[in-house]
Amino acid sequence: MRNSQMALARSLHPLYRAAMIVLQPTVLEDRGIRLEPLTPAHHDALVAAASDGRLWELWYTAVPTPDDMKAYITTALQEQNDGRMLCWVVRDQRSGSVVGATRYHDIVPKLDRVEIGHTWYAQSRQRTAVNTTCKLMLLRHAFETIGCRVVGLRTDGFNFRSQRAIEALGAKKDGVIRHFGLRKDGTARDTVMYSILAAEWPDVRRNLELRLARYDGTGRE
Repeated sequence: MRNSQMALARSLHPLYRAAMIVLQPTVLEDRGIRLEPLTPAHHDALVAAASDGRLWELWYTAVPTPDDMKAYITTALQEQNDGRMLCWVVRDQRSGSVVGATRYHDIVPKLDRVEIGHTWYAQSRQRTAVNTTCKLMLLRHAFETIGCRVVGLRTDGFNFRSQRAIEALGAKKDGVIRHFGLRKDGTARDTVMYSILAAEWPDVRRNLELRLARYDGTGRE
């Protein structure tokens, strides 16, 4: 009797349903921005994007130096092959240039959960519509195509610009995990955790679409 009751409870509980999210490399496009699956062929374009603002000099981010870009790509693709990440480069279709990179990471199929992160943009594309457009595409793909029940986001405790950007999406702050991870310089960081539930997605999507509608002709905030 007890086993049958447990089986019934599992069948009714959403976290125990048979189907789990399945992620595959795919191209996403919207509003002149294209997310392309990362490949080794993107090396030079990513070096150029990271050199716009010398992003590797920001101590609270993990943007690779030009000399480290090959290893960065190799490691990212290995994590993807292992099912832990899904990696894209960000291309501005108007100019044709690669202007950054982003990923799904910490993928947990049994919980229908992914996180969005490892995101960076060339300095000239920061504080533009690029980030909002990318987040709209990634969240829409996660909730409406893959079937995620929750999408997480995280950032360094000292990356205040990133925290403001995540909160502007409509994500809820789950809390701060102290001494949770290493920066590229070897120092320990506090990690600020956020999440968006599937039930919250319609309002978050409406917020992102309204924000994009308010951008002026230059695409800047």
